[in-house]
Amino acid sequence: MTGAERDAEPGLVGIVLVSHSARVAEAVAELARGLAVGGPHAPMAPVAAAGGTADGGLGTSAESILAAAREVDRGAGIALLADLGSSVLTVKALLADDELPAGSRLVDAPFLEGAVAAVVAASAGAPLPAVESAAAEAYTYHKT
Repeated sequence: MTGAERDAEPGLVGIVLVSHSARVAEAVAELARGLAVGGPHAPMAPVAAAGGTADGGLGTSAESILAAAREVDRGAGIALLADLGSSVLTVKALLADDELPAGSRLVDAPFLEGAVAAVVAASAGAPLPAVESAAAEAYTYHKT
């Protein structure tokens, strides 16, 4: 059973975190899941990391993004957050070629803060537009 399948509620928006690094994608997914947990019986949105290349290097793999999207697809839409450069371009290409599941969206949001906000909103049962909005709102977080 994968991380996205474990404890994931049906009908919730899925989240895919696309990074140039498998370790970064997994760490952000772990942090977001940990901060979204509301208790032992609280729903958890499905979250999958798609990081690095097939050979374990830095880069972006369209195949891993597609696999992660299929893994988290529960029919309520998929929010994809990408870190930079080719990860954004690869997601855009997959969307343009209609290769991702229906209802998939690239979310314009900061990677870490946006991921946490997206997973929290999705786990609370928010629909895809609200998940996208919550993630994008992370751009307004000020630290001073």
